[in-house]
Amino acid sequence: MLNNKCILVTGGTGSFGKKFILTLLRKYEPKKVIIYSRDELKQFEMAHHHDFKPFEKKLRFFIGDVREQQRLTYAMEQVDYVVHAAALKQVPACEYNPFEAVKTNIIGAKNVIDACLHNKVTKVVALSTDKAAAPINLYGATKLASDKLFTAANNYSGGHNIKFSVVRYGNVMGSRGSVIPFFKKLKHTGVLPITDERMTRFNITLQEGVDLVMLAFDQMFGGELFVPKIPSYRILDIAKAIAPECEAKIIGIRPGEKVHEEMITVSDSLNTVEMKNYYIILPSSEEHTLKDKWLAKGGKMCEYGFAYNSGNNHHFLTVKELEKLIEEHC
Repeated sequence: MLNNKCILVTGGTGSFGKKFILTLLRKYEPKKVIIYSRDELKQFEMAHHHDFKPFEKKLRFFIGDVREQQRLTYAMEQVDYVVHAAALKQVPACEYNPFEAVKTNIIGAKNVIDACLHNKVTKVVALSTDKAAAPINLYGATKLASDKLFTAANNYSGGHNIKFSVVRYGNVMGSRGSVIPFFKKLKHTGVLPITDERMTRFNITLQEGVDLVMLAFDQMFGGELFVPKIPSYRILDIAKAIAPECEAKIIGIRPGEKVHEEMITVSDSLNTVEMKNYYIILPSSEEHTLKDKWLAKGGKMCEYGFAYNSGNNHHFLTVKELEKLIEEHC
């Protein structure tokens, strides 16, 4: 599927982008991989990293911002597949700089879609977040808008053979700014700040996130939102796994934060198909067309009232399991 294809990744120098591109280069034979991002230093470091050096003839580095429609359009000439991973992701930063988040996460999404349509790209997968389900902060709200733009883009494809889909998953284990590196940094102090002792989160490794995008490219009809079945963890169990000797100090929930994250809401359940290892949220405008295709692949419709959140998950990671995952991935 990905052999002999030209693939562009927006935000390609980020944690996900690097892992996706490395997986792509090691498992497949792409014709060319374009890394599209804003930071010249990160591009320089990636280009000279020993993991990427053996593939340097296949890599192209484009300085550019998803806010710039014309630059995106030029970058996507003769591109077959696009992964849209560029976004402003830090919740406090988005709250403090709201229109900057809108320009990157919403207007940037529209620019990516327009550039893909203009260049007749074949398949497009955009990354979402659990914070886009029933959002209570600006980051989640902008990503929900982005999700809607990408799923609706299939309606504007006209005669072009192009498909747009979205993947949504929870916290990436050990990612920058997340709780695990934060707790590790504070371990020596003897005190770990806990926002709420009831708090839970979904957990996914970086490789599992990459594999979900690969699955989407392989299975997509266009218009779906893929949600993986992944485990949850309790914030207190993370603290025990990292520093069992530390005191837990309750400091209260921060602005824009939930006790439990959600990936499928009760309202979404009306249009959600359950597969063996993942769920598919169908766009309401194309529900009947897509529903038949996914039911034919062995899926079943979720019952109304179903919701998939980190607090009611059937699979919770134990402290021992968390210790092992942290050692392997963080």
